[in-house]
Amino acid sequence: MFKRTMLTLAVACAALSLNAQAKITVFAAASMTNALENVKTEYLKANPKGEIDFSFASSSVLARQITEGAPADLFISADQKWMDFLAEKNAIVADSRFDLVGNKLVMIAPEKSQTSAVDLTDKKWQAALKGTYLAVGDPEHVPAGKYAKAAFTYLNQWDDLEDKLARANNVRAALALVEQGESPLGVVYATDAAASQKVKVVATFPDGSHPPVEYPAAVIAGHDNPESRAFFDYLKTDEAKKIFEQYGFSAK
Repeated sequence: MFKRTMLTLAVACAALSLNAQAKITVFAAASMTNALENVKTEYLKANPKGEIDFSFASSSVLARQITEGAPADLFISADQKWMDFLAEKNAIVADSRFDLVGNKLVMIAPEKSQTSAVDLTDKKWQAALKGTYLAVGDPEHVPAGKYAKAAFTYLNQWDDLEDKLARANNVRAALALVEQGESPLGVVYATDAAASQKVKVVATFPDGSHPPVEYPAAVIAGHDNPESRAFFDYLKTDEAKKIFEQYGFSAK
């Protein structure tokens, strides 16, 4: 009886172990929320026993959490810097790194705003702020904010705008400020604007005004296992690329 009980426990523990191995956690930039949730849905149709959890936030926050031991299996950053940050700390599997998708930087306004178009090359557009603040990811650490700073610096407008920013913790938070009418204008990615029915695009930043918006992906060191690799490789498939494109990303 004792041996049978121990055997049953051993089998149960083995089953739990297998289930635990089948679950993966993906840390990803907030701007990828909608697209990755869709990719997950399609992936699980062919892999019903899989389990995928996402943690969406600013790339900077996620990268730091990974270095502090957060249980991430994969990381998708909204810029190269934070992937470089992990690479320098040997926190990723170096040969797994690749550029997943690209994006564009746009200026948005509430859907019902009287502002319909903005000429970003002429700083007269700032009059539309009317003493309020421009919603943007914090340029100190949020990739979308860093791209915005680079663009406004290129356009010789950063000095005028630096003290007129509503600095959000991530790009989706900046989007929310405009959706809620708390900011009359905001800077987000084209995909964030496309995901909302409460805002409209009033300008797209000129080509060359900021570094290319790229989303590198990599497997986290110590988490290179069949389950992680299966979903990671799926991200490279034509099926996944079509989903990313549906949400406005440019597939690599």
